[in-house]
Amino acid sequence: MSSYFIQKKPFVVPTDDGKYIGEHFGKASTGQSDLSIAHMVAPPHWSEPFQTPEFDEYTFIISGQKQFDINGEQLTLKAGESIQIKAGTRVRYSNPFDAPCTYISVCKSAFDFEKVNREAE
Repeated sequence: MSSYFIQKKPFVVPTDDGKYIGEHFGKASTGQSDLSIAHMVAPPHWSEPFQTPEFDEYTFIISGQKQFDINGEQLTLKAGESIQIKAGTRVRYSNPFDAPCTYISVCKSAFDFEKVNREAE
């Protein structure tokens, strides 16, 4: 058994909103439930519904900007900035800007559709 694993074929999560999600490690790609790491690209003028995940989520912005609505407070992060959003926090992610936003998302425990608790729009 090797002491490392190079991910060359991340699981591409099917979306219908133009967002790219390439999960390198996590439930869908490697079957692990303790952590997920995904490369994301949010297209211009993209948003998703509010959610209250049962996992911590860390976001590192590579390029562009991303907006966060967290418990009634609105924040914008730019390239080189990062944020931790703790489990149980009501949050909405969006990119209301004119350029795509590329970022890395790390979830601990791993992202799980059954534990993201998205609200109906």
